[in-house]
This record gives sequence, structure tokens and C-alpha cells, in this order.
Amino acid sequence: MLRILVISDSHKRTAVIDKILAAQPEAKYVFFLGDNASDIEDFEFLYPEKRFFAVSGNCDFGSLLPTVSLEIINGVKILYTHGHTFGVKYGTERLLEAAKQNGSKIVLYGHTHVSQILYEDGIYIVNPGSCSQPRDFKKPSYAVIDITEQGIMPIIVEI
Repeated sequence: MLRILVISDSHKRTAVIDKILAAQPEAKYVFFLGDNASDIEDFEFLYPEKRFFAVSGNCDFGSLLPTVSLEIINGVKILYTHGHTFGVKYGTERLLEAAKQNGSKIVLYGHTHVSQILYEDGIYIVNPGSCSQPRDFKKPSYAVIDITEQGIMPIIVEI
């Protein structure tokens, strides 16, 4: 089993990121989906056994990080973005189309601060919610995605 950790929208609350990383020691990969992307930088040094990937969000002014990127982990293509450039507050259609175009099996996004897992056209669409400022009466959260021989299993973890 391979575990991926997905965090988004920390908005300068690094203590919560520390708590999440400590709670998921088996996670080998960490995706940070923006809005204060600098929050994740120090953790790359504190957790050298993990691989970190990050994109910039709408609050990451001056960031040199891309707004969207693609990784292949254990043969699984993962498209990840903050989501603001895909209009995710109005739906995930554009995000799903982008995932289809490059053959992604998983697409990760944030921006809405609302956790959600969808499965459409063979693609998992995962929003971990906000680890610091949730909306829609939800609790702070993050996502864990396990990739096994049996398949892909994403879950939302409330903090």
C-alpha cells in the first residue's frame, strides 16, 4: 500500500500541518494545494523521508509555484491544482475535462474550503477541504489516498 496525504488552504496555520503530518507517518507523498504554499516549505526539511508537491493558490501572491501540475505515482497519474483557475466554486466540469485530457486517474483541488470526493468517468476528484478554515459547517480536514493492488481509496479525515 502507498499512502498519499493531501492538504489545502492552511492560511498560515502551520501548527495544524505539523499535527497532520505527525498523524500520518506512513504517508510517503504529500500534496499541498495552495493558499499559503510557503506554509509547507519547512516541513520538507523536517520530513526528509516524504516527497512534497505543491501548487500556488489565489492567495499565493508572488509564488513561483505553478497553479496546476501533474505527477505519476506508482503508475497513477495525478493532476493537482488549487482550483481557482478552473472555476471550481461553480463546479468540477473543467477540472474533470483537464484530467481526462491527460489520462489522470486522480485530480486534486482546493480553493472551496469544502471537502468532497467524487468519482466520475473513472476519475477520482478529491478536495481535502481546508485544514484551517472550513466552510459549509464542515470541520477542518485533509485527505488520505491509499493506492493498493485492489485500487484507489480516497478518504476525508476530519481534524
